[in-house]
Amino acid sequence: MKTLIAYFSAENGTTARAAKEAAELLGADLYEIAPEQPYTAADLNWKNPLARCNREKFGGKDVPVVGRIENFDDYGAVLIGFPIWYACAPNVVNTFCQGYNWYGKKIAAFATSGGSGIGKTADKLRPFVSGGELLGARLIHSGAELADWAKEIL
Repeated sequence: MKTLIAYFSAENGTTARAAKEAAELLGADLYEIAPEQPYTAADLNWKNPLARCNREKFGGKDVPVVGRIENFDDYGAVLIGFPIWYACAPNVVNTFCQGYNWYGKKIAAFATSGGSGIGKTADKLRPFVSGGELLGARLIHSGAELADWAKEIL
């Protein structure tokens, strides 16, 4: 089964580092989920109620993404990674997910965090990966930890 790791990483690159390390350990393909309009530090300042990240999350806004995975049907398993925002995936991840047919795929979500828990991340992501088998969500601290978990569940 061919595996893809699709990830969104914010300002400090923690999620990107974990995704890249796990891809190498698993022999998986890697895809960066990127918004059409990149985030600035001010956009990510969650302490400011008017910051872009807050307007998107609380407004339920789609966030247009750059590019597409042309050979998405080739993957039987997809690991979706992101920094946890308000106990769920950032809207850019949800928008990415809406653009694909998840039927028959095994899916696992992983998140990095500076202090939040995983919450109901899997439940909140489920509508965006309809048709696939969402195996769960886990907070991870390294690519090695992600790779070990993926080997257990995929």
